[in-house]
Amino acid sequence: MEIMDIYRQHFLKTGDRGKSITFKYRLSLILTVFLVFPNFISGQQSQEKPDYSNYRKVNEFFNDNEHCFKCHGYPQYILVDTVFNNQITKTMCPSMIIHRKDYYTSNHKSLACTDCHSTEYHEFPHPLEPRMEEHLTCIDCHGGDENMAKYHFEKIQEAYDSSTHAQIPGFSCWQCHNPHTYKINIRTTENLKMAIAYDNAICLSCHADADRFKLLTRRKEINIIQKHEWLPNQSMHFSSVRCIECHTEVNDTVLVAHKVLPASQAIRKCTECHSKNSMLMSTLFKFQAKTKRSETGFLNTSIMKDAFVISANRNYYLNLISLILFGLAVAGIITHTILRIILKQKKS
Repeated sequence: MEIMDIYRQHFLKTGDRGKSITFKYRLSLILTVFLVFPNFISGQQSQEKPDYSNYRKVNEFFNDNEHCFKCHGYPQYILVDTVFNNQITKTMCPSMIIHRKDYYTSNHKSLACTDCHSTEYHEFPHPLEPRMEEHLTCIDCHGGDENMAKYHFEKIQEAYDSSTHAQIPGFSCWQCHNPHTYKINIRTTENLKMAIAYDNAICLSCHADADRFKLLTRRKEINIIQKHEWLPNQSMHFSSVRCIECHTEVNDTVLVAHKVLPASQAIRKCTECHSKNSMLMSTLFKFQAKTKRSETGFLNTSIMKDAFVISANRNYYLNLISLILFGLAVAGIITHTILRIILKQKKS
C-alpha cells in the first residue's frame, strides 16, 4: 500500500491529467520495477556480471528464482515511472533481504521460491491475498515423509509444542530456523567450535538483541551476562557448549532437543556434565563416535577430540592406579599404627 500511496500523491499533483483515466489503470500502465545494483544507484553501473554458475548446479529453478532475487537479493531497488520519467529509490526491509550465497548453501538450496510461496508473488506490487496466507512450517513438508523418517520431525513437533517458545504468540519454527539461510552444522561438522558458535548465534539473535526480543514478547529484556553470573568460567562455557545443552530437555529420540525449558528448570548442577555419565554424550556429542573407553583407557573419548571436560574424561587406568596407591597408603597407615601399638605394649 505504500507504493499505491506514493503514486496516488503523485497523481493529485498532476491536476487534470489524472482525471482522463482511472487511477488503477494508469498505475498498471506506467509502473515498472527495475532491479538496480547498489553501484548503479550511486551512478556507476557494473560492467561485470556476477558468476552464478555454482548456484545453477545446485538448483534447477535458478532462473525462476531470479524473479524474486532481482529485488529481494539487494538492499535497494528503484521504482520507475516511464510516463513522467520519475524514479524513486526504495530501501528493502532488512528482514526481506535474502542473499543468494546464503540461500544456495542452505538446507533448502535446491527448492524453488514457489515451492513455499504463492505464484501470486510474481505480481508487483504484491497483492494482499498471498501475504495473508499462513506460512508453512517444518512439519508441513517433512511430516510423514519416509525419506525424512530418521529425523523424527513428528517427535520434534511434539517437543516444540510443549516448549516455552510455543507459548509465545506469533512464534514459529522460523524464528530460530530461517528457511532461506538455515543449515545443519552439528551432525556433519569437523569444527565443533564453529558449529557451537553458529547454533548459539540463533539463540542470541533474540536473547541478545533487545529490538528483536521486543518484537516477540513484552517481557523485560534479558541480560545474558548477568543471568549467568553464577556460572564459573563463563566465557569458556559460552564458547564450548550450546545454550540448548542446559536449557532443553534431553531427548534420545530426536537428533536435537527442541523442548526449551523455563529458566527455572535450566540445568545448574555441574555434575550433569562433569561426571562419568556426562549428559553431553547425549546432547552435544551424540553425533560423534561414542566409545565408552579407548585403548588408552579414557572415558567418553569423543569429547576429547575437541575438549577435555573435568570428570567426564577420566582415565580408567589412572583411576585404577590412584585407587591402588590410595589403598596402599591406607594399608601402610593401618600397618604402621598396629605395629606401634604392638611395640608399645611390649615395652610396657
